[in-house]
Amino acid sequence: MAPAIPAHAANPGERFRSIVDVHTILIRDDGRILLLERGPGRYGAGLLHLPSGHLEPGEPLHLGAARETVEETGVVIDPADLEIAALVHHRQDPSHTRVGAFFACRRWRGEPYNREPDKCTGLVWADPVALPQATIDYPAAGIRAWTAGEGYAAHGW
Repeated sequence: MAPAIPAHAANPGERFRSIVDVHTILIRDDGRILLLERGPGRYGAGLLHLPSGHLEPGEPLHLGAARETVEETGVVIDPADLEIAALVHHRQDPSHTRVGAFFACRRWRGEPYNREPDKCTGLVWADPVALPQATIDYPAAGIRAWTAGEGYAAHGW
């Protein structure tokens, strides 16, 4: 007898696909982390998120995280300075899922600034243990997994 198909499997004959995101947790010497305020007309407008973005085709996770961080904040990261912090499997809705690789980074070159003013309205240094209430749930799940020393979080399932 064939095993039962889990109730959450939408199309059992198709391969599961998910968007892959990369997130960078920039950590200052005082322990605070950098969050970006999302601009008008964007997902999570007015809320806080980490420097992040979609992985590009053929791009390794750590290089994608370094690329997204420089694109959004202007700081240059040696990919060797990125440490995997957490992996989050996020379900935004039944047909939209993401796998987020969260990297911690304590060393970079340059001072963070808003390099994408059309997408971001400001930068905030925050306590990772007491995140601002306006932090989007998905990146907050990755930050919480990292601060708790957990390597993985399922969010929204």
